[in-house]
Amino acid sequence: MELIPEDKRFFRIGEVSRIIGVEPYVLRYWESEFPQIRPRRADSNQRTYQRKDLEKIMEIKRLLYEEKMTIEGAKKRLRQKDAFAHLSPESLLSDIEYELKEILQILK
Repeated sequence: MELIPEDKRFFRIGEVSRIIGVEPYVLRYWESEFPQIRPRRADSNQRTYQRKDLEKIMEIKRLLYEEKMTIEGAKKRLRQKDAFAHLSPESLLSDIEYELKEILQILK
């Protein structure tokens, strides 16, 4: 897997395949499974990925290949992450603190 070039904004599927380290057919399959990946189509009808797409694909690859998650498990993790993305760190910490207190009450 390569680093995403800093000077590029748009990538074609062959470039993404090389950067991420998976075959193009894998990328096409992931597109069908993960709604977070939605490349645009160029005038030539080729897929055009943006940097944010590559970052999401890298995360999907990590979940599937390194954490050994199933497709469904990776989908669930991404949905959870997206749900928490809009929360402020303070709000998130407050929620975690509340949940931990609830757990302590159960354990007593």
